[in-house]
Amino acid sequence: MIKSNLVRILRTCSRKELRDLRKWLLSPAHNQREDVLRLFDYLLEDDHLYKDDFLSKQNLFRWVHPKIAFDDAKLRQTVFFFMKSLEEFFIYQEITQDEIRAKTLLARVYRKKKLDKTFQKNMRVVEQIQEKQQYRNGQYWQNEYFRQQELYAYLSDFKRTKLNLQEISDTLDVTYLADKLRQSCLILAHQTVYKTDYEIGMLDEVLTYVEDKSFLDIPAIAIYYYGYKATIDKEEPRYFQNLKKQIFAHDYLFPLPEIRDIYLMAINYCIGRMNAGHETFIREAFELYRKGFEQKILIENNKVSPWTFLNVIFIGLKLKEFEWVESYIHDNQKYLEDKHRETFVHYSLAQLHYDRGEFDKARRYLIQFDTDEIIVNLRAKNLLLKLYYEEEEFDALESLLESMRSYLLRKKVMGYHKSNFKNIIRLTRKLIKINPYNQNHRKKIKQEVEVANPLTTEDRKWLLRQIEQLK
Repeated sequence: MIKSNLVRILRTCSRKELRDLRKWLLSPAHNQREDVLRLFDYLLEDDHLYKDDFLSKQNLFRWVHPKIAFDDAKLRQTVFFFMKSLEEFFIYQEITQDEIRAKTLLARVYRKKKLDKTFQKNMRVVEQIQEKQQYRNGQYWQNEYFRQQELYAYLSDFKRTKLNLQEISDTLDVTYLADKLRQSCLILAHQTVYKTDYEIGMLDEVLTYVEDKSFLDIPAIAIYYYGYKATIDKEEPRYFQNLKKQIFAHDYLFPLPEIRDIYLMAINYCIGRMNAGHETFIREAFELYRKGFEQKILIENNKVSPWTFLNVIFIGLKLKEFEWVESYIHDNQKYLEDKHRETFVHYSLAQLHYDRGEFDKARRYLIQFDTDEIIVNLRAKNLLLKLYYEEEEFDALESLLESMRSYLLRKKVMGYHKSNFKNIIRLTRKLIKINPYNQNHRKKIKQEVEVANPLTTEDRKWLLRQIEQLK
């Protein structure tokens, strides 16, 4: 029973869902079996549901059927009817969550029963609720199409000459275009990460139709149109600029999970352009991150990925937005998981103080820095390396370089990161030994830095800057 599908499903339910489920099982309309209710009560009593020792078939059967000997077939029958009621409960929950769709289905029932006045009254309520909807995403247009279809079915029953066929056609177009473009953006994002090829049927026709028929005044279409065009035509800046305008003007029209994905689509575009050497997109990414965090859009289930947390900080520091970065660290550290919080906050503060030129403050965070997060540990050592070099503490720097080399040998570091940090160590050692008065020597090391691969852009810039300052 421990591996039962019933147990796995119930363990995913919230406390409120379990309370509502019990009410459901108490209703004779949904359950007429006492053994099902007894099984449910046993599972919830003292949290037996989460204690494997209490979930043997024998324990369950003894509670559900206390007066008879164990019968595996009878227990399976109880579980079968429990699952049936549970699935009906989930279906009911899912349908009633979408008020428009639920009430339109109710109107369909009234139409089939020939209750004309009740149907009309219900459809007026549906229209009023639809008009008051905050969101205008693809789901809104799907519901509008569903409503128009039901209205058509009612009107056609009376063989009326004036039907809402144009409204059905228009809402079907918008529904299809919005969904098609959103799906196309998802496919592009997946292709970028997993290098998988997809065939997106009729997309050229869709793009042309959207452009020709002026659908770009509908945010549910415009956002994904510009997102798609920006992704496939990176060199044309107007697509991204239009995407950003649409996001900032209409983000309130989309539910949180969807607008979060939209923000990430735009941010990933900026990061791609930054990686290609287009530094103007640093500011663009920063503005998206800033608004995304200020409005809590990029915070999911009260959590933020530690790497997203760092990415925001690095972008802010590149722009020397020091006060904002400091406030960001203070305000958003609570969204990091407990196991990550101290490590990533201390590293972030060290980087902030280093970039401000506050080396003593940065040093306090770095000297005692220790974490099992290998990449963060190496980044912290790399930051300390720069601090030692700039303060001409070369003995401490030599010791640090050797400890970094040993650390790379001991730890399982992924190929790119291992090669990157090896290059940093190698080139920093050459930097220490450089003859500042030998122009050929400087030139040779500069060329090595310029062609070193892999080497992060920031580290390359730092090394080249140190070589230039030797003149």
